[in-house]
Amino acid sequence: MDKHTKKRINYRAKGARNGIEILIVGAIGLVFIMAFNLLRSGTISIVEIFLVSACLGAIFVGFLKTQEPYYSLILSESAIEYRHKYGGWCLSHKNFHSCGVPKVEKGLEYSELNAVGLKLNDIDEFLMSITPRIAGKLLIEQRHFFMQVVQNHCKNGNCPSEWLVEDTQHRSARGISYNGLIAMFANRTKHLKLLTGYDLLLPASVLDTDIWAFSANLNKWKREPHQFIASQLKD
Repeated sequence: MDKHTKKRINYRAKGARNGIEILIVGAIGLVFIMAFNLLRSGTISIVEIFLVSACLGAIFVGFLKTQEPYYSLILSESAIEYRHKYGGWCLSHKNFHSCGVPKVEKGLEYSELNAVGLKLNDIDEFLMSITPRIAGKLLIEQRHFFMQVVQNHCKNGNCPSEWLVEDTQHRSARGISYNGLIAMFANRTKHLKLLTGYDLLLPASVLDTDIWAFSANLNKWKREPHQFIASQLKD
């Protein structure tokens, strides 16, 4: 094993927590209600129907949570690895430039996106490493963030059409051509960088820490990866 992958910091997604607990509580509640109705006479009441529905909902939510990766983000000395139930991506330390919290201008004030923005040194290196499946899922899941930014820049309804519908063809600054979902994702990153200065987004929901604290820590990791990882593991 590479010595740089031995030490790492693991982050859990907020949405993936307590999945097993919710599933078990829902299942126990459902069994209890069904047993209660079998042991008594009479028809099931509206309240019992509501409780059964709530238990079934808890079982469903708990099951979905258990399908998520246990760790959503892994930080080692050599890379940042993002894990998703439909795939993931890996960003090398040398390709990471900096990060911050993207801001959207609202009149005289600014509001922050509930996400961490990542700026890359070489977008082509990243695009050639991801799969169409994860690219498609991120296009869908993160569209609301992008639309927040777009709406601010299109107050008069005069948005460029390419901002609203990603093209299935893309040619990078280095002359590399992409098509399909990867091209759509590449166009999204291009427009996102134009509007915010960042290529990628990490939603707050995939982190178990404050986005400002995480952003500051990631910039420290960029400057001194070995020292940062060692200090975090010591704590």
